[in-house]
Amino acid sequence: MRITSLALLTAVTAQPAFAASGPFFSLGNTDFVVLLGFLLFLAIIAYFKIPALLGGMLDKRATDIRDELDEAKALREDAQKLLASYERKQKEVQEQADRIVEAAKKDAAVAADQAKEDLKASIARRLTAATDQIASAEAGAIKEVRDTAIGVAIAAANDVIAKQMTAKDGSALIDDAIGEVSSKLH
Repeated sequence: MRITSLALLTAVTAQPAFAASGPFFSLGNTDFVVLLGFLLFLAIIAYFKIPALLGGMLDKRATDIRDELDEAKALREDAQKLLASYERKQKEVQEQADRIVEAAKKDAAVAADQAKEDLKASIARRLTAATDQIASAEAGAIKEVRDTAIGVAIAAANDVIAKQMTAKDGSALIDDAIGEVSSKLH
């Protein structure tokens, strides 16, 4: 218990108020020593112009910060201009793409209509060609039938005339044919 009461007594008596005893202007007074140390500290700071150096450093730092802020502001403005430019270009490109798509749709519609017309014309030409071929084949068939009929009729007439004609009638027919040829030649 004795140790605790001694510690308590030391703690109570070791107050700063008890340390600053005696006359104020003596080196035994801690308040006076602290005041002298503080004044000496202020004199050293004033002698080496520390406040001016600190002020200059702070001013330089403030100027640097202001310059950085101005540069950041300029960069931000440039970025906004660039963004606006890109947005404008994107809008123009989108409009141009829309116009191209519309033109392509119109061209495709025109091409489809033209293809339909060309197909109709091609079908009409083919139908006409087929009709012409059919007509030509009909005409050829009719001519062939006529030629065959004429050949058959001539052969039949030749047989009939050959059976009914005598030598005297043949000579008379030859003389008539010669006379007719000579009258037509003159």
